[in-house]
Amino acid sequence: MIHHLRAAGTSLVLDASGAGVPVIVHWGADLGELSPADLAALAAASVPPVGPSSLDVPLRLSLLPTLAAGWSGRPGLGGFRTGAGQMDLALGLTAVHERGANAVTIESADADTSVTVSTELELTEQGVLRLRHTLTNTGQGPFELAGLDAILPVPDRAAELLDFTGLWSHERRPQRSVLGQGVWSRESRHGRPGHDDSYLTVAGTPGFGFRRGEVWAVHLAYSGDKRVWAERSALGYAALGAGELLTPGELSLAAGQSYTSPWTVAVYSDAGLDGLSARLHPWIRSWSTITGPRPVLLNTWEAVYFDHDLPTLSRLVDAAARVGVERFVLDDGWFSGRTDDQRALGDWFVDAAKWPEGLHPLVERVHAAGLDFGLWVEPEMVNPDSDLARAHPEWLLGSASAPTWRGQRVLDLANPDAFAWLLERLTALLAEYPIEYLKWDHNRDLLGGSAHRQTAALYRLIDAVRAAQPGLEIESCASGGARIDLGILERVDRVWTSDTNDPLERQQIQRYTSVLVPPEYLGGHLGAATAHTTGRTSALGFRLVTALFGSAGIEWDLTQATPAELDQIAAWITIYKERRALLHSGVVVHADGSDPAIELHGVVATDGASAVFAQVALAAPRTALPAPIRFPGLDPARRYRVRPLLVGPAPGTVQTVPPAWLAVDAGELVLTGAVLAEVGLPAPLLTPEQAALFSLDAV
Repeated sequence: MIHHLRAAGTSLVLDASGAGVPVIVHWGADLGELSPADLAALAAASVPPVGPSSLDVPLRLSLLPTLAAGWSGRPGLGGFRTGAGQMDLALGLTAVHERGANAVTIESADADTSVTVSTELELTEQGVLRLRHTLTNTGQGPFELAGLDAILPVPDRAAELLDFTGLWSHERRPQRSVLGQGVWSRESRHGRPGHDDSYLTVAGTPGFGFRRGEVWAVHLAYSGDKRVWAERSALGYAALGAGELLTPGELSLAAGQSYTSPWTVAVYSDAGLDGLSARLHPWIRSWSTITGPRPVLLNTWEAVYFDHDLPTLSRLVDAAARVGVERFVLDDGWFSGRTDDQRALGDWFVDAAKWPEGLHPLVERVHAAGLDFGLWVEPEMVNPDSDLARAHPEWLLGSASAPTWRGQRVLDLANPDAFAWLLERLTALLAEYPIEYLKWDHNRDLLGGSAHRQTAALYRLIDAVRAAQPGLEIESCASGGARIDLGILERVDRVWTSDTNDPLERQQIQRYTSVLVPPEYLGGHLGAATAHTTGRTSALGFRLVTALFGSAGIEWDLTQATPAELDQIAAWITIYKERRALLHSGVVVHADGSDPAIELHGVVATDGASAVFAQVALAAPRTALPAPIRFPGLDPARRYRVRPLLVGPAPGTVQTVPPAWLAVDAGELVLTGAVLAEVGLPAPLLTPEQAALFSLDAV
């Protein structure tokens, strides 16, 4: 039988007519309405020839290709039984079940090795493809699973690759390469995705950009170890693959036991990277835990670090209330014995020396100022110099001789006693204090132990905490942006995009993180003028514009700000509150500029009625008069009033006379969306590391 899944400009044709594992005949552009006869003809015509010095039957790339089926590339399934000798895994199709118009479940089995695999495949109404496998050991002895991966074909024209790398405070650095013959493989062994996470692997037509080109992308919705790859075989096929990265012996399935792989999320677009976002963001929003406007928060970390006392924090609360902050988050340093980052982690009791009455006086001060209260925790980690580690060394993951990381070891969440203790401590804090928000941190790699068990236990712990405290919001932080994936996103309401508040670094980090994750999840903070992570000094206006596009917050000692700066911050927060409904529900767009020093990005309302754009000068332009700024994503037939939107001090420029349309006496400019997108407007001559903001409203 041939199945045609079709939604939002995407088609997937699955050939399940043979005896083997089904084959994806097409995944890409919408093929329109196809009759059963059309589908049968397409599938029959897609069978390749038999070439010289090859198999004597046509080789087709199935959903679970193996060596026994003739596939000499990276297999979709691997494993063995101890003492059974060489195992030739060769699955055969047993059944296909339709689950509505756009979802199927495929049952396959290998009688010789006594395993069955159930494959779930669905195309959402937004055009997002999801795929996962469940393998069951139907034999008598244990089956040692080596890998169970999703593999999706891409056409020959998908010849250019984009994925990401990075390091602490410099995440989501793009890297491009040609998809030549062989495997381009990215593997994470951090016990979390890591700062160098491949994040989103994109294959596309050469030269694809944000608004141009066909692209096919995969992401593994998982927070542990993983592998994602692209492969072009000399046999003629190209594919994208993803799966959990299992270490030898990590997953042994006893008779009757099953393993379900993480979801592989895959997206096609004929409109570049923005086309991926246009499908991914609505889909994520359809199941998001976020229920209301993203409050402006102040986080105390870079403001006071470990200097916690009621008078200091009270002054910070008052300054936050003055500028319109809505949430006050107490970061690291509040618990017993915590004077620096080398001790007491794991001792989740309020420090009686700093807080003889507990946190109640601070919480009362926060609430009296009209703010709600949030708290930092790092449940998965422990310092060797802590009461917890001394009392329960058996709860620490990995060898006792393993090196520490930031003075930390990992708590074994898969240990039932450790899990129960942590759950009790967290729920006790939530019961004692009116905590609306937890900043949940994770400041080191695992480096030993089972990432599979630890990740599964983490998911159970977060789920249990949320069940115990309905309405609680959680932010996922992992030394900044080292755990941002769609597995954790199902359980949290915000992610900390990066530990850097340097706006120049943040522009690129936020630009590429938002291809996958909607901006309302992406925590972005106004930091001090001189960034704590880079030492770079930035203008207030540049910092404000950068932090506007996301879940906005502040991480700066506002008691050191001048009255004029406080007034400008208050005005910025007012603009954010007025426009956050648009910023957090609209379509994220990026212009494909000719000069990498000048970028334009924005958010357009889903109904096309309004938009906010930022022109950003990352460096000096290549020409004295940069190309006009063109505003993508608008309704071409509607007319828009374009106005500058001042946030903070006016951006620095090198122009003697501004563009005519921005002159003080020029009045308001009204043009069609088509003109603004295709012709554009002369760009202000911004100096490096400055940004200009524009509002566009349909008239």
